[in-house]
Amino acid sequence: MSELLQTPLTAWHKAAGAKMAPFAGWEMPIQYTGIIAEHTHCRELASIYDICHMGEFGLVGDGACEALSKIVTHNLDKLAPGKCGYGFLLNEEGGIRDDLIIYCLEKDEYLLVVNAACIESDFNWIKENLPEHLTLEDMSDQTAKIDLQGPKAYEVLEKVFDSSLRDLKYFNFRTVEFNDQPLIISRTGYTGELGYEFYLPAENALPLWEALMAQEEVEPAGLGARDTLRLEVGLPLYGQDLDTTHSPTAAGMGWMLRSEADYVGKGKDREGTELLIPLSIPGRRSARHDDVVTLEDGTEVGRVTSGSYCPSVGHSVALAYVKVEAADNEKFLVKGARTSLEATKAELPFYKDGTARMKLVD
Repeated sequence: MSELLQTPLTAWHKAAGAKMAPFAGWEMPIQYTGIIAEHTHCRELASIYDICHMGEFGLVGDGACEALSKIVTHNLDKLAPGKCGYGFLLNEEGGIRDDLIIYCLEKDEYLLVVNAACIESDFNWIKENLPEHLTLEDMSDQTAKIDLQGPKAYEVLEKVFDSSLRDLKYFNFRTVEFNDQPLIISRTGYTGELGYEFYLPAENALPLWEALMAQEEVEPAGLGARDTLRLEVGLPLYGQDLDTTHSPTAAGMGWMLRSEADYVGKGKDREGTELLIPLSIPGRRSARHDDVVTLEDGTEVGRVTSGSYCPSVGHSVALAYVKVEAADNEKFLVKGARTSLEATKAELPFYKDGTARMKLVD
């Protein structure tokens, strides 16, 4: 087994008593004081997350917009400098190779942010499909990513940075300076709360982390709380809810495919044989990844992709791929190794009071 990779903040996490575990080849903090406590703190105040394991690619060159539009599902013609957008890398059959956020830095200059487990495969795939005159650089090793999330996130931001960022809109970003080096502040996140994501040189990760931690509203949160927070607001996780065998439409995200470009996989985005549906499960017992989903009569119709007890909604929830012909049913059973749970088809998001789109200016 290869040695786990470490982020620039790993030593800090260990010194703080974090429970560490492998994730996508990295040694990552899963929790500090506890998942429920960290989850609740993020919903009420502000939390910071070490997301340095994510991948970052730089793309630049004349015609980069047109070339990249043939690879990703993003509508890059409408992605102006200072804006970012969420979308997919598809394979030729329309399956999802990865989901990613693309930042337009300048005309024909982009930052691509991909999932940790897909860094190598995404880079090679994109490189193979780009004209040779364009420059694609894997900047993952020298780039750190820290997320600040929670309804008090802007108050924290205002204390740490001199620049006024109140007018920064959802899915917009700005470059400022921190420790005399550039830092991208993006109003995005993965929790459903008002949030900001920071991209900066790896050597500045610890100074920024400590500056954020010095604020009274802030506590650190691990990947455990990040998972329950994202699940409550129905955000998918690549490798569980999204994969190469399912299309965006099958995952309930076909409405996002608005690009008119002839990108890889275009026209192959079909419903397929399964649909991803949300399930509400009473009580604290939760479904687990790969638990079997059946109809009330025991007929097997699918499997759970993500499931957890979610503190903000007060019960367990799950996402599951089920056969198309069963997707309109209201009642299901989720069968784990030792228990059978009643489940009701729900609507996303499970948690509806998130502050992600909070207006900070009139």
